[in-house]
Amino acid sequence: MLERLELEAFLTLAEELHFGRTAERLHVTTARISQTIKKLERQIGTPLFERSSRHVGLTEAGRRLHDDLRPAYDQIEAGLKRATNAARGVRGVLRVGFLGAAAGQLMVQAAQLFERRHPGWRAQPRELQIVDGLRRLRAGDVDLLVVSLPHDEPDMVTGPVLFSEPRVLGVSSRHPLARRDSVSLKDLSAVKMLQVAEAFPDYWRADRTPDLTPDGDPVEPGPQFETLQEALALIGAGEGAFVMGAQVSRFYARPGVVYLPFSDAPPLEWAPTWLVTNTEPQIHTFNEAAQDVAARVYLAIRH
Repeated sequence: MLERLELEAFLTLAEELHFGRTAERLHVTTARISQTIKKLERQIGTPLFERSSRHVGLTEAGRRLHDDLRPAYDQIEAGLKRATNAARGVRGVLRVGFLGAAAGQLMVQAAQLFERRHPGWRAQPRELQIVDGLRRLRAGDVDLLVVSLPHDEPDMVTGPVLFSEPRVLGVSSRHPLARRDSVSLKDLSAVKMLQVAEAFPDYWRADRTPDLTPDGDPVEPGPQFETLQEALALIGAGEGAFVMGAQVSRFYARPGVVYLPFSDAPPLEWAPTWLVTNTEPQIHTFNEAAQDVAARVYLAIRH
């Protein structure tokens, strides 16, 4: 008989394929996840994951176990949630994902307004990492996700823009560009551009980390990152630069990192997205609440 942590650790690691992110999601240590998986493998009698210093993957036995357990686990979890919500007088829960502090503030305020307007419903804001936002939405971990545009996924609906912000270039304070008051898109040829690790489609990556400047000069790719904190650490160490929204100047000030406004780049826009298959009407009523909050507070984020 599997213990709850063994089941959750296995299923979460099968999704994340990363021990650190699995531990973060389950609020335990990485060592605890590793010990739990090893115990489960000993109990079953075969490896469930292939491990290396750079890669974690399911074995054939692991894939079969995941395919057998996932539907049953989801059904049990859904039943428990329905029973708990019924006992609390909650008709339903909307899970709202966000990336970044500005979107997080908006989602919290929108959730409060949504709950006031629709008694019996709850909205749960959840912070996701840039590397796994779309995957978590597709996996059903959240019902709605606020993303930065461009966003054009055939299996997703993109809602109206909630807020916009100027673009800035995050660079090391030791880089020659840091002495400037602003930069232009042609200055991207003077830095290595950090790359989001397999997080977003090519059209999004081209918008943030183009291969060429508008003048046709090549842009050198830099190291990959999975979280904003990793990106800021790399920038501070002089390993590269990245295009971000101006909210970073307010929420993510870091020693050794300078944020330079662009003189010729369009603003970044943020909008909600959800799966085409999700026809829950509360998606739209939540978006109405988010638009109302945004119109009052988040029309634009500036330095």
